[in-house]
Amino acid sequence: MPAIYLDNVTGFFLKADKAQALSTTAAMIAVIALSDWAIGARASLGLLYILPMMMGATVLSPWQTAALALGCSALRSQFDLPSPPLETVLRFAFAFLAYTLSGLFVTALIRNRELVVDHLNRIRREQDLRHELEEQLEILVESSPAAIFTADRGGVVLAANHAANALLAIPDGQSLQGRKIGDFIPLLTDALKVQGGLEGFRTAAQCQGRRADGNIFLAHTWFSSYVTPQGPRLAAIVVDSSEEMRDREEHGLQQLMKANRIAAAAVSHEVRNLCSAISVVCSNLGKKPPIAQDVDFRGLATLVGGLEQIASSELQGRVQDSVEAVALREVLDDLRIVIEPDWHEIDGAVVWQVPPELPSVLAERHGLLQAFLNLAKNGHRAVQNGAQRELLVSVSQDENKVVVRFRDTGPGIADTSRLFEPFQPGSYGTGLGLYVSRAMLRSYGGDLKFEPQAAGSCFRVEVQIA
Repeated sequence: MPAIYLDNVTGFFLKADKAQALSTTAAMIAVIALSDWAIGARASLGLLYILPMMMGATVLSPWQTAALALGCSALRSQFDLPSPPLETVLRFAFAFLAYTLSGLFVTALIRNRELVVDHLNRIRREQDLRHELEEQLEILVESSPAAIFTADRGGVVLAANHAANALLAIPDGQSLQGRKIGDFIPLLTDALKVQGGLEGFRTAAQCQGRRADGNIFLAHTWFSSYVTPQGPRLAAIVVDSSEEMRDREEHGLQQLMKANRIAAAAVSHEVRNLCSAISVVCSNLGKKPPIAQDVDFRGLATLVGGLEQIASSELQGRVQDSVEAVALREVLDDLRIVIEPDWHEIDGAVVWQVPPELPSVLAERHGLLQAFLNLAKNGHRAVQNGAQRELLVSVSQDENKVVVRFRDTGPGIADTSRLFEPFQPGSYGTGLGLYVSRAMLRSYGGDLKFEPQAAGSCFRVEVQIA
């Protein structure tokens, strides 16, 4: 009860300002002193000074509380019962000690109360922030287009967002929660068996997934394990990459067909050259009457003519159906992502001299990137044994076309007379790289040329501005 009363009193005075508390304290001291004077020697009201001491201590510092206790002790001695001098001194000392301790007790009580209130307020703020973060996280997970879920050590799904139910074709009115994730993505069940230690593990993988209706899809997963008092658990993010795979494979097939058509044209070109030479020989031999009348000779001439007609399929100068406006900056950025790791592995460097603003060009994005990549790979092979391994990629604008140069620090090219001819002896691979790249660029209205250098080699790519 005293503690509750004191807490109520201190709570009341905490709401008042310092002037109000001190005026109330002074009034109480005055009333007690007058009452003690009026009673006289019949009794002493010194015990009542504890009340103004406790009230004044709510707004006073410790040394001010001691000074107030000294004043109250003096007033008590002034109107105290008559007693010997020694007893008077002892009563004064005990009164001062009692008043001071009562005031300091209230000061400590108020201080503790303030600490408790501050601690409670801090806990309340932390709870509010935690609740807000939990709401934001819940909204983020629930509104995410990617499937997000967690599973326990047995592979049972503990929580899943709406996208996870949609991705795995869970029927309406049902939920993925409570089902085994291994029935849909077996890879995640195997991941739970991996011992990741206290810190767990984090990785990504592509695998096949199965929906509730039996359809199979390509799943791109990012998952991590973590340890709880209930055992290891798994958190995963899954997206359907089937459409990307279909687009990638269809695009790769188109590029393969184009490359095959260019390669077939190269073969046809060479075969036609040989047929032309054989036709000249046959024409010269046909001028000799004995040979011209020979049946086998005429059959051979017929076969050569037929073969020349078969080999007359040349690559068309332009492929208008695949040409579009391509952002050159984006193609060069893709090229940078692809080639720079290979150059870093050989302690080389790729220097880019690219203006901040680049126009769009007429091309086919993937084909243009393949042409650039082929030139960069050639430069990479050329500098393998050199002391300086560097590739300079520079871009400039010339009237209605953009010029991209690839200059390496390799040994250079000794014989450039047949540089762009297919099936060259001693070339890397099939010898079709430069031929196919130039043919592809010409199909866009551009060109690929070799620029002689004092050291190294330089290829010039010309592409029309869209």
